[in-house]
Amino acid sequence: MKKQFTRCIFFVTFICQGLFSSNISAQAIDSVYHDSLVQKKEEKLWQFRPIEAVAPVSLALAAFVTQGSISRHLKNNLVGQTENLHTHADDYLRYLPGAVSLSLGASGVKGKHSFGDQLVLAILSNIIAQGVTGSLKMISKYPRPDGSDNKSFPSGHASSAFTNATILHEEYGQRSVWYSVGGYTTATAVGGMRVLQNKHWLADVLMGAGIGIAATKVVYISYPWLKQTVRRIRKR
Repeated sequence: MKKQFTRCIFFVTFICQGLFSSNISAQAIDSVYHDSLVQKKEEKLWQFRPIEAVAPVSLALAAFVTQGSISRHLKNNLVGQTENLHTHADDYLRYLPGAVSLSLGASGVKGKHSFGDQLVLAILSNIIAQGVTGSLKMISKYPRPDGSDNKSFPSGHASSAFTNATILHEEYGQRSVWYSVGGYTTATAVGGMRVLQNKHWLADVLMGAGIGIAATKVVYISYPWLKQTVRRIRKR
């Protein structure tokens, strides 16, 4: 009787241990599976296409190629004929594409994001673009063509204009190509004004354009991940 009782206890213990172990294993598998799903979901949040880097990289390379003799040749042969050109239109036009994008969002025209997200994206894009531009100005200390100061490279106006043009393109370019055409035409006009007014070299404008586009692309690509991260922090 005692042996049977001992065998019974042993058998029950063995079964319980097996059930407990299988339960732990199942939890471990579920945990790994859940982590895998989260990782895959996070990977999908980063939707980067190599073609997105073509424009900013090309502009940056063009800036280095035109730096020096080409920019000086343009100044001597073209800008020298427009030395009396003075306008403040470039101070305002650089914000126009971004203002158009936000106005469309505020009036209910559907873009890629809601108006609230558009506002956040615009602020982040401009802050990053101007932060990079300002840092490079401090590092390079390149003199302006008119000799007014050593903050020529890269152009802050061009950086701002192409940042806002890219915002308009990202939000409404799929709705109509004319939004993109209008935005980038305005940005190009701003860059041209900076050169013709003898405030910047051609290389300054090209680099500023590249920075503006790159900063906005980075913000738009990383924004879904950023939103997800903020939500997780709030839940803690």
